[in-house]
Amino acid sequence: MTEPNSPRRSGLRGFGHDGPSPWTDLDRPPLDPARLSRDLVVPGGLWTSVEVVTETGSTNSDLAARAKEGEAEGAVLVAEVQNAGRGRLERQWQAPARSGLFFSMLLRPEGVPVERYGWLPILVGVSAASALGRVTGLEVGLKWPNDLQVGLGETERKLGGILTELSGGAVIAGLGVNVTLRENELPVPTATSLALAGATVTDRDTLLRELLRSFAELYREWVAAAGDPHASGLLPAYAARCTTLTRQVKVLLPGDQELHGEAVAIDPDGRLVVRTPDGTRHPVAAGDVLHVRPEA
Repeated sequence: MTEPNSPRRSGLRGFGHDGPSPWTDLDRPPLDPARLSRDLVVPGGLWTSVEVVTETGSTNSDLAARAKEGEAEGAVLVAEVQNAGRGRLERQWQAPARSGLFFSMLLRPEGVPVERYGWLPILVGVSAASALGRVTGLEVGLKWPNDLQVGLGETERKLGGILTELSGGAVIAGLGVNVTLRENELPVPTATSLALAGATVTDRDTLLRELLRSFAELYREWVAAAGDPHASGLLPAYAARCTTLTRQVKVLLPGDQELHGEAVAIDPDGRLVVRTPDGTRHPVAAGDVLHVRPEA
């Protein structure tokens, strides 16, 4: 029986409960965790759990903590919103609730030498670009080392990013994709979303299922080849989608140094090889790459 002065609750989702309803923005419905688990957590499959949380600081940080506690491979953690999401070089990654896909995967690549773990962000990129292209009809490219891109007119816009880190002997691979961000919500002018790019599908449940299925398939091929980028086919697959190759680039290196030249190859360690005007080839393991338009 309801107390005389207590607030009356309707019993309907979105009325009389604490906090905003996830259905207040009908263009951004919540994910369906029960259905995602039913479709993705299957006998013999890679994924052991698919958990969706309303909000967290960082899915990578959360899974990293669980990896240190010994959690097995195959956990997936998805957040409807991250309030402390991280990109490369500790940059912040934030977006409105349910406007994108922000998730991390806990991986323990059995039989793969640790020195080949550096190929995992490239593997995530190849599988994501392939999956998004199939579902949305867009041509999704990869800017070295870990940006998802689409072309809009004569410009290239960032669609998403990848961050991997080691924790507890595992690799935590995080992926963020802008799905329905509007023009006034973009973090920087060089970003975009699937919706703004003209994607034929922006249903996040559909996109997440395809992203995870695509990754699981390529990951198992890569692990079966002991992480060898040639034997697994990963290196040629990446080179075919890499928008940085053959381009004139400026690379911002640690220590405020710059490297100018042509991006000519990806080496066996996943490094970008830049050929400077004097013909010297420089392998780059880390740095910010800017595509330079050729002078008219």
